[in-house]
Amino acid sequence: MSDRLAGKVALVTGGASGLGAEAARLFAREGARVALTDIADDTGATLAADLVAQCGAGHALFLHHDVSSEADWQRVLANLGHQLGPLDILVNNAGILIPGDLEQATLDAFRRTLEVNAQSCFLGLKHGVAAMRTRGGAIANVASVASWLPVDGYPAYSASKAAVAALTRSAALHCRRKGYDIRINSLHPDGIWTPMMQASLPPGVPPEAVLFDPHANPRGRALKVEHIARALLWLVSDDAAAISGAEIHADRAVHGLGL
Repeated sequence: MSDRLAGKVALVTGGASGLGAEAARLFAREGARVALTDIADDTGATLAADLVAQCGAGHALFLHHDVSSEADWQRVLANLGHQLGPLDILVNNAGILIPGDLEQATLDAFRRTLEVNAQSCFLGLKHGVAAMRTRGGAIANVASVASWLPVDGYPAYSASKAAVAALTRSAALHCRRKGYDIRINSLHPDGIWTPMMQASLPPGVPPEAVLFDPHANPRGRALKVEHIARALLWLVSDDAAAISGAEIHADRAVHGLGL
């Protein structure tokens, strides 16, 4: 590893599993002090302990975090500041995926999806920018190809990720107008084989129908969490110093080819 994040303090939401866990591992290996947050306390604490064992004391911290709660955001950022130092990097990654087409979806499920996926991003941006405005920093919001590509059976998820994309552009413009040295971008992956995706598959749908469908996946292979974690690393590192307000499509040409 190249220590691309040496000396940086990073917060990764949804950090106990899937993409968040892989990003936390990669950031810690690249020299960052990482706070990974989640509601899965046991899994998150175990991962943080593993990272400390691998990378050294002070390189990882787990904090319980309901990302839809403003009070939790305030508590988490205060604890992070006391234990790791001022925030430099924020990855708004936490999300949920509840199946249900337009006629089947419940209002409660729609609201909860927007709370966890979009409201959390708003709160992260609001409090993350406040924490970074004097020192600068980088924020990466995990969106999805579903932010612009209709995904049958997931209207709430698609709406929530479109909101993430819009919030990203708005926040980047806000920081530019205020003169803050804060870069804010969104990352739009295609489907990643994570525990969340596995749990969302309808009964009887085999994994290969999702992973190797020639239309959804022209390259014939699934995206792995490490592919997307590396894209996040680039976005929050100084290698992407000129990039802000951008939508980065990590989707194997789905966006470019209109698939």
